[in-house]
Amino acid sequence: MCTAAVGFQCPTCVSEGTKSTRSGRTAYGGKRSANPALTSQVLIALNVAVFLLIQVTGGSSSAWFYRFALLPWRGVAVVDGQPQVFEGVANGAVWQLVTSTFTHVDLWHIGFNMVALWVLGPQLEAVLGRTRFLAVYFLSGLAGSVLVYWLSGISTPTIGASGALFGLMGALLVVVYKVHGDVRSILMWIGLNFVITFLAPFISWQGHLGGFIGGLLIAAAFVYAPKANRSRWQLAAAVALGILLVLAIAARTVVLV
Repeated sequence: MCTAAVGFQCPTCVSEGTKSTRSGRTAYGGKRSANPALTSQVLIALNVAVFLLIQVTGGSSSAWFYRFALLPWRGVAVVDGQPQVFEGVANGAVWQLVTSTFTHVDLWHIGFNMVALWVLGPQLEAVLGRTRFLAVYFLSGLAGSVLVYWLSGISTPTIGASGALFGLMGALLVVVYKVHGDVRSILMWIGLNFVITFLAPFISWQGHLGGFIGGLLIAAAFVYAPKANRSRWQLAAAVALGILLVLAIAARTVVLV
């Protein structure tokens, strides 16, 4: 899920994030974060740690690259001068659906993605709360991985956090629309990123599109949930989306096997 995303400050989200209930909850029921940037900082640290691991072990020819990248079906790669077979998701390496979203090889790739996460993450955590923000991030990343699993080449490794980041873009759009903010600049920014996505041959449009759709769906479920039993509705929506993604993974595995 290669990159194209660069974030910006959303005044509407900043304003919405300052709202809280008397119990210290956000406008959408999440527990208000004392430091909304902390989660994004941890996610950035994890991405950087994986990046450094891959760099010191050989970069794009590192065995860790092929263990972490999303490979739908097993493939052969040359590592340390020797051809090795690496298993794909359909062969049992299901962790790649998640680890691929923390994997980068090029400095520009991780740089763009982490800048976007640094800008978008704290704004959305301030609005949603930490748990709901993490749900948007990981479900969006998984949705991107699922579309890659279905529509990319079965022996093509895919990496990058951009699926999750496009999910954050989708969530940002939903929040601004919900509070009747001006979505035009956000739509232009998202549109530009999608133009780059579909024009550049090395970018995974599958990961970007899947992540964006996932972010739209889960964010809409969170911000439009009825106030009565809001947390239960939000949890049910997150679980339902998770189940749908798992079923999609299982269906694709059956097709490939």
